[in-house]
Amino acid sequence: MSLTGAPNRPSGPAQTEPGGALPEVCRGFLAFLEVEKGYSLATVRAYAADLDQFEAFLVRRGKGLEAFEAITRDDATGFLAELHRQHLKKTSMARKLSTLRSFFRYLIRHRLLSSTPLAGLRNPKQERRHPRALNVDQATALMDAPTRAGPEGIRDLALAEVLYGSGLRVSEALSLTVDDVRADRGFVRVRGKGGKDRLAPLSEAARHRISEYLDERGGLVHDAAEQALFLGARGRPLSRREAQRIISRLALDAGVDQSVHPHTLRHSFASHLLQAGADLRSVQEMLGHSRLSTTERYTHLDLRHIMEVYDQAHPHSDKAGSKQSSPEADTTNTTGKPGGVK
Repeated sequence: MSLTGAPNRPSGPAQTEPGGALPEVCRGFLAFLEVEKGYSLATVRAYAADLDQFEAFLVRRGKGLEAFEAITRDDATGFLAELHRQHLKKTSMARKLSTLRSFFRYLIRHRLLSSTPLAGLRNPKQERRHPRALNVDQATALMDAPTRAGPEGIRDLALAEVLYGSGLRVSEALSLTVDDVRADRGFVRVRGKGGKDRLAPLSEAARHRISEYLDERGGLVHDAAEQALFLGARGRPLSRREAQRIISRLALDAGVDQSVHPHTLRHSFASHLLQAGADLRSVQEMLGHSRLSTTERYTHLDLRHIMEVYDQAHPHSDKAGSKQSSPEADTTNTTGKPGGVK
């Protein structure tokens, strides 16, 4: 089928590419995201799943995405209402609506549609959630957790150090190649969202762990042509699920009494930098955030830390009590520098 929207669904066994069962116009949109926008395969699959869900909803209304010109605002609001009845999280509803907006923008860009049926349709009001981070002692304990002997154990600690020491997304860490690492120069080359590359600093501990791991990585290599930095037991690139298990196990062995995911370490990286006095713009660059507002989610953690220090140390605080005369009630401020809170 052409991009005009005439039906042409694939026959035979299920397709392996994202959106293989969707109309051609949708597959063209997904290809555009992957090739021109540089989205990862996982992201493209998420877009395809959203379109497939909307398609199923439209079919129940006697419509379909192949006849996109017949889709109305009422169809979109009906779809959101159905998601609400299914008790879907507002963040998930907003993401699905974002997928539809991108799809209709694609149609307009290719002059297949003159206007979007989603004009003026707002996202569901979000409950503002803040990332949960480890405190410094917990993060340090996790980085020093006892681990398995051999290259797997060294790999586990190297992965944890990269996630926490450089603030990488787990997808970014797992996409690193051996050539991306410049441990001797203190940085790694990261391929972030949207195909945007950036340089991320390596902490001294991360440089040490990675150098140790590179010396032992050969014990995991089954194919000399494999360039992925982090390898699994069979010599293939480490998967997200394996990375999750590694971080969870390290946290458990370190005695951390909360659920810890790879992204927890990224949150901890950001909040600890801000608590130590790093400026927001620099943290934004290191995290690879395109918008400063995304990074600003972490500033509440800094404020909470300030209030805890105030409660423990200020003479007029109701919570200070006997703590103000104890050795623990020092004058360290949230920047980690000597002196009172300024």
